[in-house]
Amino acid sequence: MFESARLWWAVAGVLATACVAPAEKAETAPAIAAQPNVATPVVDDKALAEEAKALLAQAETDVQRARAKRALWLKAWEDLLAARQAVASKDHAGAIRHAKRASEMAQLGLEQLAYPAVK
Repeated sequence: MFESARLWWAVAGVLATACVAPAEKAETAPAIAAQPNVATPVVDDKALAEEAKALLAQAETDVQRARAKRALWLKAWEDLLAARQAVASKDHAGAIRHAKRASEMAQLGLEQLAYPAVK
């Protein structure tokens, strides 16, 4: 009995010392080195406009193919119209976003034709 009591005291002592966290040392953070001036990339408006027009043309083609196979989704058509409007208002980033989405939706509509119809 005496041996088991000593064993429990030893286990309790080990657990107590394991739970105690060591005192944290107050470390001073190293001074952050001055970062070199990083040049921000210059957005070429002309290149962005060309990319928007190219993606709009691709979206037009994808939507026409989906429409010809009767697989055009409404969201693809809406995004195509939004891309056209964004190009007209010189919102090139918006035009790129909408044209990519229109192409993606048209492609998904075409892929949907491969699946069987629901009974």
